[in-house]
Amino acid sequence: MDNPIDSTTNDQTIAAKQKFEGKVLKTTLQGAIVDIGSQLPAFLHVSQVVDPENIERDVTNLDEILKEEQEITVWVKRVLKDHYELTMREPLLYEWRELAPEMNLKGTIIRLESFGAFVEIGAERPGLVHVSELSHNFVRVPSEVVKVGDEVDVKVLEVNRRKKQIKLSMKALLDTPEEIMAEIAPPKRKGKGKKEVLEVEEEEVIPDPTFMEIAMRKAMDRAELRRPEITSRIKKQKRLDTETDDIFERTLTNKLSSAGDMDE
Repeated sequence: MDNPIDSTTNDQTIAAKQKFEGKVLKTTLQGAIVDIGSQLPAFLHVSQVVDPENIERDVTNLDEILKEEQEITVWVKRVLKDHYELTMREPLLYEWRELAPEMNLKGTIIRLESFGAFVEIGAERPGLVHVSELSHNFVRVPSEVVKVGDEVDVKVLEVNRRKKQIKLSMKALLDTPEEIMAEIAPPKRKGKGKKEVLEVEEEEVIPDPTFMEIAMRKAMDRAELRRPEITSRIKKQKRLDTETDDIFERTLTNKLSSAGDMDE
């Protein structure tokens, strides 16, 4: 909001980022006192002074840029108890701490890439609308939907301050086409009134096994794995038993035969 110099300006309405057309009252080595029509004094520090011919240059000699009675455009940088801090650098519309998911913003397309469109929203970095977030319909390349210079409405999906990334969506603010709505429509209902029921196929619910069932299954699995070994042991034992019986029978027969010979 622009505020021309007005002696009736209400200090209670002055807030950070507010724009004023002020008049330089006095310059010092540290900065300048500027009249913005407020009751409290407004101070423009030398670090916030901008050279109109080279906005990137750091101003060290204030007299080269500002003169008394000169009218300048300033913004409120901070509101303090006893004065206002001003800046000649236009502030960002949104600081990182002011951005959050679900915010609806307006922006301008400033660059197109194969993966999406970059949107200037007044933050430190432009936001990105991924190609999948441009429209509900399939978009092969962003130029099918937008072009540089287009003003668009976007919704903030994610803000990553550490990576300096802002993810946006245009699709989230668009009405869903009827054909897509038909694909995601709920199942048809049968009957009327209180008796209506959803035509939904019920899935068999299989309860989770108990601890005892799990233990039994593990024991059965181990037994199944050991079955060949046990079978082999049983066959071996039977074979040994058969051999032992044969030896015992032969020994007994021999003894009986020897006893008969002695009787004769």
